[in-house]
Amino acid sequence: MTIRYTWRAPFTDDELDALHAEGFGQPVRAVAWRARLERHSLGWVCARPAAGGPLTGFVNVAWDGGGHAFLLDTVVAPAARHTGVGTRLVAAAVDGARAAGCEWLHVDFEPHLRAYYLDACGFRSTDAGLVRL
Repeated sequence: MTIRYTWRAPFTDDELDALHAEGFGQPVRAVAWRARLERHSLGWVCARPAAGGPLTGFVNVAWDGGGHAFLLDTVVAPAARHTGVGTRLVAAAVDGARAAGCEWLHVDFEPHLRAYYLDACGFRSTDAGLVRL
């Protein structure tokens, strides 16, 4: 199946909520995704079958309004995992952030995703800090 990756593509709150619920193993939360992304994000990438159909993957690119962008909510439908969809989603997000003039793209990840982000997606390891709120 051919997948299309589109920067700032249209989507509905319901379909993104369903993908998040399936992808992250959580209940559907009825989030107003579109309003949130329009307010806080530089852009996002949607992955869909080229012939049409439901979201196969999604990544949000938040930013500071200047040179720093941040990957959030990278998710691929379980049926499409390990097929390269996630890697191509991130590559499209890198391209979108670069085209917008950002100098840096940051990502935080859980230890089991280290090889994915560092090896498959080309990020490099850095020191960072975190405060749980």
